[in-house]
Amino acid sequence: MKKDIILAGVGGQGIISIATVIGYAAIDMGLHLKQSEVHGMSQRGGDVQSNLRLSDKVIHSDLIPFGQADIIISVEPLESLRYLPMLGPNAWLITSITPFKNIPNYPPIETILDKIRSLPNHVALDAEGMAKDLGSPKSANMVILGAASPFLEIPYEKLQQAIRAIFAKKGTEIIEANLKALQAGRDFKE
Repeated sequence: MKKDIILAGVGGQGIISIATVIGYAAIDMGLHLKQSEVHGMSQRGGDVQSNLRLSDKVIHSDLIPFGQADIIISVEPLESLRYLPMLGPNAWLITSITPFKNIPNYPPIETILDKIRSLPNHVALDAEGMAKDLGSPKSANMVILGAASPFLEIPYEKLQQAIRAIFAKKGTEIIEANLKALQAGRDFKE
């Protein structure tokens, strides 16, 4: 098993939480893990990106080679496009469709969505709207993770266990909100 995952978004959208859940589940499965993070301006609204590499064999580098990523998981549509050259053949893009307009010349959202929809393997969903409908607007990142879960080669139950462990100190209400968000994303059909 080998999965090279790029996580993308902007500060405050929960990219690091997604990486933590996937990483926890992978380690629980006995997989090797390497992770590299880039925190744009290290503040809310700056770009955030992470290379997450999982394998049943030793991994020698924490950076994904150009054109070899298996999946991009993004909570911001324009940020997802930034990493398209990293995708390998038959790779997947999983992204939210809700823009975070942190630059003055943000392109029209339809232009961005047209590019995403032109990809053969993509899932584009309104994670923010789904999270708000669940009563937990901060869990949009877990909606995205749920939508990506069928492509990770990690048993869904391991992701659920990871959420329970990682959010244990925040209490049952936060755990349940994140589990519901994960399930909503998993159940999403375009």
